[in-house]
Amino acid sequence: MEDVTFARYDTADYLETEDDIAAYLEAVMEEGGDNPAYIARALGAVARARNMTALASEIGMSRVGLNKALSGEGNPTLATVMKVTKALGLKVSIQPAA
Repeated sequence: MEDVTFARYDTADYLETEDDIAAYLEAVMEEGGDNPAYIARALGAVARARNMTALASEIGMSRVGLNKALSGEGNPTLATVMKVTKALGLKVSIQPAA
């Protein structure tokens, strides 16, 4: 049997354009809109795609702190989420649940 090597998968590697990011976050909100850890993890992938270190500096956090908050295991405040989305050029909106 031949040895098989698998590559590491990171969503951030595939978020190349603003449209990619918007579509990804829209899908995340559809799938896991009730799960804050799922949303935080998705924002973390976007932050990695857009340079976590520069983003952390822009919003006044350490890279380690921001990475932890957006890891899915952290518990970011709404203020942190709002700062991250604004720094990424995104806008959070609320819609009726239908």
